[in-house]
Amino acid sequence: MANLKEIRNRISSVSSTMQITSAMKMVSAAKLKKAQDAITAMRPYADKLTELLQSLSATLDADSGSKFAEEREVNNVLIVAITSNRGLCGAFNSNIIKQTNNLISNVHAGKKIAVLAIGKKANDAFSKKGIVIDNKSTIFDDLTFDNVSEIAEMLMEKFVAGEFDKIEIVYNKFKNAATQIVMTEQFLPIVPVAGEAVNNADYIFEPSKLEIVEQLIPKSLKTQLYKGIRDSFASEHGARMTAMHKATDNATELRDQLKLTYNKARQAAITNEILEIVGGAEALNN
Repeated sequence: MANLKEIRNRISSVSSTMQITSAMKMVSAAKLKKAQDAITAMRPYADKLTELLQSLSATLDADSGSKFAEEREVNNVLIVAITSNRGLCGAFNSNIIKQTNNLISNVHAGKKIAVLAIGKKANDAFSKKGIVIDNKSTIFDDLTFDNVSEIAEMLMEKFVAGEFDKIEIVYNKFKNAATQIVMTEQFLPIVPVAGEAVNNADYIFEPSKLEIVEQLIPKSLKTQLYKGIRDSFASEHGARMTAMHKATDNATELRDQLKLTYNKARQAAITNEILEIVGGAEALNN
C-alpha cells in the first residue's frame, strides 16, 4: 500500500485537475450559449436561400447552367476540413480527421487530394502528409461572415480556374451539447436539384432569371461555408463542455477513492503504532 504522503500528493493533484476541468466546463457552457444562438438564428435564412436558389435553378434550361455547376472528370479534389484550434473536446477533432482520411483513402482513392485546414488540429494532422494548401486557423479569432466570405471566394476562384474538379466540406453539425454529427457536403460543383421544376409562370423576373441565379449562387456558397464553420464552432464548445463534465465527474470519483484509501492507510498506520507501543510495554514488564 502506498504511503500516506504519496496518497496526499495524489489527492492534491486530482483536486487541482478537478478545479481546472470544472472551470473549463463553465467557460465552454457560457460560450456555447452564444454560439448556439448564432447557428440557430442563421439556419432558417440559409435553408430559405438554398430553397429559393433551387426553385429558380430548377426552371432554367440545361444549357444555361452556371460555371459553378460544371461537371468535370474528377482528378483533383479539395477537402475543407473544419476542426478547432484547441483540444480537450473529446472525439470532436479526431472524428473530422478520421472522416477526412476515409475520403482520401477510400472515397477518392487514386485521385490527387489537397486539404484546406480550417483549425489548427486539421493543419497539424495533414501538414505531415504534405497535402495542406492553406491553414485558416486564425478564422476563429474573428469569426464573421465577411472573413468566411474571403475563404469561399478563394474556393470558387480555384474551382472556376480548374485547379480542383470537386470541393467538399467536412465538419461537425451541432445537434445538442452532447451530440455532434460529422457531415460531408459537396461545396462545388453545385449539386443538381432533384425533383420537378417549380412553375414560376406567374412571376416576372427583373433582371432575368439566369442573372438572379448567378448572383444568388456565390451568396449561397458563402452562406453554406459560414454555416458549416458556425456549426463546427458551436459543436466544439458543446463537445468540450461534455468532455470536461465527464472529466470532472471522473476526478471527483477518483478523489473520493483516494480519500478512502488514505483513511484506511492512516487507520492501519495508527493501529500498527498502537500495537508497537503495547508490544514494547509488555516487553519491558517481562
